[in-house]
Amino acid sequence: MPSWADAKMRTASTFFDTTSRALSYFLGAGAVILAIAVVFTARPAAEIAEWAQNVLGWTFVLLLSTLVFIALFSWVRMLSSGDRNDEVWFEAGVQAANGVTTLALTFTLLGISLGIGTLSGQELTPETIQPVIRKMTANFSLAFMTTVIGLPVSALLRGLIIVTRARNTANAPTLQEGA
Repeated sequence: MPSWADAKMRTASTFFDTTSRALSYFLGAGAVILAIAVVFTARPAAEIAEWAQNVLGWTFVLLLSTLVFIALFSWVRMLSSGDRNDEVWFEAGVQAANGVTTLALTFTLLGISLGIGTLSGQELTPETIQPVIRKMTANFSLAFMTTVIGLPVSALLRGLIIVTRARNTANAPTLQEGA
């Protein structure tokens, strides 16, 4: 009979293994995405990071990264559970993927609100029109880029989680096989 300490060590080992695998997938995907961005834009990685900071903001990037990591963690747990019950990890993964959609749409509304807000607080004269429009379009850029990035990421994560769940369900032994 396994001892309490053995069970805790197994739980900790599983957690660290899952975290390590999820972090590897996360960092690997990030490196591939950055490499693709460098190839397609012909700009250095530092310039792409500066663009992300200026257009998206670090808050969006950090929250997006957290939700993506949670979805990947759940996915890795579902992979390791095989045909066993993975309901909790399925739900956690789907909720994290849905959170990416919510985050993207929230930042879209924020960007639109900030863009419109720049018009309400300033008097428009021939001298001020250019800076006001520049600031307004920067806010609209935030609005639309968060949607352009967030919605496909959410769909990809949701697809990954749902297809893995379907695979696990298809591989699960039926009651007749287990008897």
